[in-house]
Amino acid sequence: MNLPPFRDPKYVERKVEVEHRADGSILLRNPHPLRDVPANLIEPLRKWAAEAPDRVWLGRRKASGEGFGAWERLTYADAERKTRAIAQALLDRGLGASSPVMILSGNSIEHALMTYGAILAGIPVAPVSPSYATMSSDFDKLRYVFDLVQPKLIFVQEAAPFARALAALDLDGVELVTADGSHGTAFADLLATKPGRDVEESYARLDGDMVAKYLFTSGSTGMPKAVITTQRMMCVNSVMPRSVTLEDETDEPPVLLNWLPWNHCFGGNAILNNLLVAGGTLYIDGGRPVPGGFAETVENLREIAPTAYSNVPAAYTMLVDELENDAALASMFFSRLRVMAYGGAALSQDIYERIQTVAIRTVGERIVFSSGYGATETAPTICNVHWATGRMGLLGLPLPGIDLKLAPVGQKMEVRVRGQCITPGYHGNPEKTRDAYDEEGFYCLGDGARFVDPENPLEGLVFDGRVAEDFKLATGTWVSAGKLRVDVVTSANGILSDALIAGLDRASVGILGFPNIPACRTIAGDAALGAEDLVRHPAVLERLAEGLRAHNKENPGSSTRIARALLMVEPPSIDAGELTDKGYINQAVALSRRVALVGKLYADPPGNDVVCA
Repeated sequence: MNLPPFRDPKYVERKVEVEHRADGSILLRNPHPLRDVPANLIEPLRKWAAEAPDRVWLGRRKASGEGFGAWERLTYADAERKTRAIAQALLDRGLGASSPVMILSGNSIEHALMTYGAILAGIPVAPVSPSYATMSSDFDKLRYVFDLVQPKLIFVQEAAPFARALAALDLDGVELVTADGSHGTAFADLLATKPGRDVEESYARLDGDMVAKYLFTSGSTGMPKAVITTQRMMCVNSVMPRSVTLEDETDEPPVLLNWLPWNHCFGGNAILNNLLVAGGTLYIDGGRPVPGGFAETVENLREIAPTAYSNVPAAYTMLVDELENDAALASMFFSRLRVMAYGGAALSQDIYERIQTVAIRTVGERIVFSSGYGATETAPTICNVHWATGRMGLLGLPLPGIDLKLAPVGQKMEVRVRGQCITPGYHGNPEKTRDAYDEEGFYCLGDGARFVDPENPLEGLVFDGRVAEDFKLATGTWVSAGKLRVDVVTSANGILSDALIAGLDRASVGILGFPNIPACRTIAGDAALGAEDLVRHPAVLERLAEGLRAHNKENPGSSTRIARALLMVEPPSIDAGELTDKGYINQAVALSRRVALVGKLYADPPGNDVVCA
């Protein structure tokens, strides 16, 4: 079949240098030069305020009692002026490097201004997941991170949703600032501060080693670690992805619509920082890829035509249904789109092909899909797919500016990385800091990776599971959980969004599946069914059984054959440590939390909702 070409994503020629070492490790480098790195994160804000003062930096819909509110927009000139006012207000309070600002808010214009205002003042910001405060009954994690970073000022968008959580903290000596002005100090009071010489002196003192953020990531215990994130880390990482493109300042500035939370490294660094450095415009998406939450995203895409679009695979599953049935939406969406990107899980080949079919029908071209790889500790992106390919699920190749090592660990090759975008460690946790690096100073990510084609490294790397995930069956046979997880999800006829691989010290492998709710509703023929009904719906279970039987026919060995499967109602929880900051399932944590379901999976006789393949 002759397919039309890809719209030009303006990528450089794909290159990689490979060094095989005597100890069995492999070093990978990208020989392309790193683009000019800003001296600090305020430099690009000042640059664009001077060169494009009326260009919109951020947009967000105002709250509305009915329907979707009007867009509120912030220009670069206004942003630069307001961050100087905030910086002066914080300096007037005597805050500094040892007195961070904690941000307890979703994405908002005020959140961004507070972040960069604090950075200008040389004060670290600690953005915390709002779910620590709004979806917790004991607030243990919130108290833990509060005690760890010891902020002297907390910013919240609205006080009411966080009232119970704030009451659980010892706020003696801590100032509360609210965007809505309902409690504590009104954010408007900070904006009214007249900036003086202190701000310019603070700007002159900014350097790469200064801590700009504490970003929280969960370990195997589920308690967050505070990743020290410096100016240099974020400045270097902000230009690494652009160093494999031919884009320059004569091109149309990037325009994004994105919801990914800024308390996580991808949203707060890879989206927000990188866009700022490029002088682009970010429209904050109030929608979410969940049932009942995607309508706002669709409405936003009717008004905003992005030049690049990043989301999780579940969102593309929802989006393609809309694009296939709405020609006007598709025309707007694809009008100037150069690249689509996904992360957190592999995008299914079926969804990829459906989206490309709509793109071809709408604009006569295919649109490149990219994916990347990194961690909070790496600022985040260290690899990405910077070439046109129809193969999904790749980690890509290293970006300029880092050395990537594949080190033999057991049956896998562990990803390790060294470079200026790597964290110096964890705040207040010297033991974890010491254990995070190998003898050469490479940060150890704990992920396995392998070449798609060992004879042709340019084809890229693929994820090969967590190094610590492999386990033995009762027979002593090793199970490669990471690879099996990907294979099973791919084989499951669209039923699964992800899966837990069970079977430690048991006779056979079983899976606990996270259902793909939209796909399951389509199979069940009822768009109103909830997860509780879908996980035991006969049509859904039969479709899953068909997929597993096909998988088992191709993979009959005891380490790859799936004997049983059980679909779960509860999605993976970030707060419980089941999801890593990279979006991968932490198999050990998730299985330990769901030990009762593992028991149900292997019970004899099996329940009616257990699929026996």
